[in-house]
Amino acid sequence: MLKKILAMLAMLYAAATFAAVDVNKATAAELDGIKGIGPAISSKIVDERKKGNFKDWSDFIERVKGVGEGNAAKFSAEGLTVNGAGFKGAAAAPAAKKDEKPAAKSEEKKADAKPAAAAAAPAAAAPAAKEEKPDPKAEAKAKKEADKKAKAEEKQKKADEAKAKKEADKKAKEDKKAAKAEAAKPAASAAKK
Repeated sequence: MLKKILAMLAMLYAAATFAAVDVNKATAAELDGIKGIGPAISSKIVDERKKGNFKDWSDFIERVKGVGEGNAAKFSAEGLTVNGAGFKGAAAAPAAKKDEKPAAKSEEKKADAKPAAAAAAPAAAAPAAKEEKPDPKAEAKAKKEADKKAKAEEKQKKADEAKAKKEADKKAKEDKKAAKAEAAKPAASAAKK
């Protein structure tokens, strides 16, 4: 009996933690509880909400500075809603298509590993459904790597330009020195005579 009560309490707690947070009703603390929303963004949301409730996701994105479609998709995946609706934007669809293939492969591997566990197939489908959501950490890591690569390329370009300028200056000095030496030859031969 005690185990059943504890199990029920655990399920209620899990349901409460995954409950949707409506942007028009949530407090700043509840908004901070959404992964990716910090004190700065939650205060912007609360300030904009004082002017009037958000009508939909596009209104939310337009009015809250620092929130674009990518962030909106992440916030929605973490449980944020606008008037009870999740975000259905263009940024979420391509990411879902990318993740479908790895999810299918992981399901095949699980099926191959446990062929006798046919009853476990619905349980294997649940993690695959989670994988279809865009992974904010992976996206952030890929963006960080792309930024790092771009900075490295820019740094290399500047180094190449500096090297070329240095070589051009060196060549100009050598040419000037050679020209001076050439001009000095006739003067030196005239002085000998």
